[in-house]
Amino acid sequence: MPSKQTVTKAKRELREGKSPKTAAGEFVYEEIEHVRQGKHGARSPRQAIAIGLSEARRSGIPVPPKKNAGVATKKKAEREIKKGKSSSKNTKEASSKRSSARVQVMKREPKNTTGHAALSRHAKAAAKRRKSSSNRKAA
Repeated sequence: MPSKQTVTKAKRELREGKSPKTAAGEFVYEEIEHVRQGKHGARSPRQAIAIGLSEARRSGIPVPPKKNAGVATKKKAEREIKKGKSSSKNTKEASSKRSSARVQVMKREPKNTTGHAALSRHAKAAAKRRKSSSNRKAA
């Protein structure tokens, strides 16, 4: 669950006129920090980014799915955006048994998946997949 500070930062960026993707960057950054601390598990930088975008959608940031995403991914993104628009939030706590089991699993998960080298490799690979003209625009 994202912190209130992250949600307020993202909402402020939207009010300033920045794109939803930029605002969702706050959630992605927070998710990367959670993986590094061992609160969440992610097997790759791409998975950590996807979790952050999902949390952003659930918090009310209208981040659209990728254009070349699959049907299931697009449906899930629509469902999360809809959930973010509704005011009712599910605040049911997890059982203590489930929580302790999650902590045990998190101890076994790798933490270097969101390290500096892994994020650098991901960024370079993503840049290679894009056209050179879009890379110049991004810079």
